[in-house]
Amino acid sequence: MTTELRVLRASEWDVWFEAVELAFGGVAESAEEREFDRAVTEPARSVGVWDGDQCVGTASAFSFRLSVPGGALVPAAGVSLVSVATTHRRRGVLTSMMRRQLDDVREWGESVALLTASEPAIYGRFGYGAATQQLSAEIDTARVRLAVPAGTDDVRLRFATPADARDACEAVYARNVPGRPGMLARRPHWERMPLLDPESDREGASPLRCVLAERAGDVVGYARFQFKPEWKWAGSDGTVVLRDLEALDPAAYAGLWRFLFDVDLTSKIRMRNRPVDDAWQHLVSDIRRCDVRLRDSLYVRLVEVGAALEARAYQAPVDVVLEVADAFCPWNEGRWRLTGDAKGGASCKRTDDAADLALSVRELGAAYLGGVSLASLAAAGRVRELRPGALGEASVAFGAGVAPWLPHGF
Repeated sequence: MTTELRVLRASEWDVWFEAVELAFGGVAESAEEREFDRAVTEPARSVGVWDGDQCVGTASAFSFRLSVPGGALVPAAGVSLVSVATTHRRRGVLTSMMRRQLDDVREWGESVALLTASEPAIYGRFGYGAATQQLSAEIDTARVRLAVPAGTDDVRLRFATPADARDACEAVYARNVPGRPGMLARRPHWERMPLLDPESDREGASPLRCVLAERAGDVVGYARFQFKPEWKWAGSDGTVVLRDLEALDPAAYAGLWRFLFDVDLTSKIRMRNRPVDDAWQHLVSDIRRCDVRLRDSLYVRLVEVGAALEARAYQAPVDVVLEVADAFCPWNEGRWRLTGDAKGGASCKRTDDAADLALSVRELGAAYLGGVSLASLAAAGRVRELRPGALGEASVAFGAGVAPWLPHGF
């Protein structure tokens, strides 16, 4: 069987995207979602594997800017739309696409690649490490109370149509991006993603709604949500389905949560993707009645170890020699001396000095955004301490202060 791997031609997008849909269950997206996917696909950064006129493999790499510890926005390749036809498994199709893609990312000058994994077991062998988690919860608002900070009553709330409020919401989002690692600066067209609202995905809930938090006429926060009605013999038992919420200060944040608690005819707030350290957990009266759960979210791969480690800040002074293993991208193999701190920038250069820590690029990816500690990875046998004390020093330095978080998929 002969296959051809090549860069996607714009004229082939429909066939290529139909291969993606087939691999992910064969359910066609709504016209709204399909038009969005067409708009954000970058053909020159996408590849397909073809068997004659049949597309049997797909992969794309969005051009993103990723927030890292210290607030810098690092150019990153957002790997997505990866699929292999069931008829062409175990023939090296995925490996060939991953090889081509990482070579391309390096050539484009991007030191980091990102993805969200539909099947987490797949991507570790290509050097991707699970770097962030997402929190889901269902708050029993009939039994849980909210304690809000001073100043919450000074925040004005008002409804707005999601489309009309888009620019104001995007301005709030953009201000928050540098403050939390893992967030993505919105590129053109991506501001439309939070507003996607196909009826087929609502599962009985209302169209998307938006409420703005204002102070002195300025928008300082927003929440986008849906209302899902339900009635039982005893009365209403509806659910607020939270899509996203951002605020610029604690009072605006608390005001938005109080609003969500107060939505009429509801007794639950359901959320699927919030930061692990989301502050509402410290406002509620009973965290046990919030059914908090965690799952993996963003996977990170350092394509250029030196450049990637130099791009972020370190919350404590660090001077450590890393012995890095990377069979899939051998240009990363070897010893790197990393020095840096919170303010003075960082340096990560090749060295012949003795190694202090030994790990693979997968562990570096997991620890890169500060959400996974090197000490935890060492306890699992995935990082080896070669100089006493080096592990503790590096673990503290790699921390971020706040939990990294990917606010939406791609």
